[in-house]
Amino acid sequence: MNVRIFWSPEYNCTEVAFDTTRKADAVVASLRDDPIPGVEIAAPVPATREECAAVHDPAFVDAVISGEPRSLAGSAGIGWDPDFPVAVLASTGGVRDAVLHALTTGGAAGSLSSGLHHARYDRGSGYCTFNGLAVGARAAIAHGATRVVILDLDAHCGGGTAALIRDLPEVSQVDVSVSAFDRYEPRPDARLEIVDGPGYLAAVERALAGIDDPAGIDLLVYNAGMDPHRYAGGVAGIDDDVIDTRERTVFTWAATHGIPVAFVLAGGYTTSMTLSELAALHRRTVEHAAAAFAPDAA
Repeated sequence: MNVRIFWSPEYNCTEVAFDTTRKADAVVASLRDDPIPGVEIAAPVPATREECAAVHDPAFVDAVISGEPRSLAGSAGIGWDPDFPVAVLASTGGVRDAVLHALTTGGAAGSLSSGLHHARYDRGSGYCTFNGLAVGARAAIAHGATRVVILDLDAHCGGGTAALIRDLPEVSQVDVSVSAFDRYEPRPDARLEIVDGPGYLAAVERALAGIDDPAGIDLLVYNAGMDPHRYAGGVAGIDDDVIDTRERTVFTWAATHGIPVAFVLAGGYTTSMTLSELAALHRRTVEHAAAAFAPDAA
């Protein structure tokens, strides 16, 4: 089966774009210039106001779409312009489409989306506007999923997601971070471990091993941040090889247990690397998705 990657130029159509959105274009350029067998690129259907308002305060959603009040529309800290809601709705729709494609095919799909897991019910936070992870999880439930696990391996804690899934018994989160930003109190449905670089891979393996009855999971939503990498915004001890091993570990674990995966780019910044180097890191997620779920083509 093919791994479908959702992307649109609208992801990066806003003047207030920065690393989090610009890198999507670099990743898709890499996939087009040097195709990965078994990987296809598709355009998403933008998320609707109603889909976002099912997760967020409708007043907040309307502010993002209209731009008023500006303090609420730009509460993620990025700013706002007339193209900003176009970009956010396209990116959020990409997550939803990746979720539904993975569920339908039983394989892997991704969206080149970022800026998701810090968003709160009534405001943006930490450069995240709408929480596409929560939107995607709700879409999965609406299409029959009874157990969805969000695996968050961004450098920072997914406090926004943890808050938004609290009343969704079908959804749980497993979070391994290297930064205390957006830290939350762990609970049975939202596990969190904050680790250093040398202990990172062991923590990821421990987190996966601690998931009960993996064969009973209908969907894994993977927030595949590259910002744990020491040169992409993370910490010493996490380099290219560690990231490569992490991606192989996650997708092999999911494929072994027959769990469909929908993944997103999440964090990763040109702090101490070029945009092409950052795109190459994110490309590893796609490569390992293809190796695990399109083995005849990879």
